[in-house]
Amino acid sequence: MKTPKVFISEVKAAVEEVTVDDLMVALTQPDVILIDVRESEEYQHGHINGSVNFPRGMLEAKICSHPLLAHHCEEQDAINDLAQRSVYLICKTGGRSALAAKSLTDMGHKYVFSVAGGMDEWQRKQLTLSH
Repeated sequence: MKTPKVFISEVKAAVEEVTVDDLMVALTQPDVILIDVRESEEYQHGHINGSVNFPRGMLEAKICSHPLLAHHCEEQDAINDLAQRSVYLICKTGGRSALAAKSLTDMGHKYVFSVAGGMDEWQRKQLTLSH
C-alpha cells in the first residue's frame, strides 16, 4: 500500500504541472479557466481574481456549471466547449490540484494543468488576492 505522499508524488508526475509564473501568463488569455479546488472556507480567505471555487470533492459534478460554460443547455455541449479550453487548477500546495488534474485528464480533457506550489507559492510571491 502506498503512503499518501508517494501516491500524490506519482499523480504529480502523471499530470502537467506549471509554475505560478506560467499561470500569470495564461490568465492574460480570454479562454482560460482557473478553478480553485480548495474548500470554500479556504477560498473565502483569499483567492485569485477570476478563479471559480469547485472544491476537490465536487469538481467532476460541478465542472459543467462553470460560468463560462453555463450558457449551454446540454451537458455534452458544455463538455465539448470545455475540451477546447485550457483549465488550470490550484489548491493550497499543489496536491489536490494534481489529483483534480488527473481526474479531468481521465475524463478525457486534454488541456489541464496543475499549479505547482499552489496558493502558498502565489502568496510567497506576494501576488494579489481577492476576498
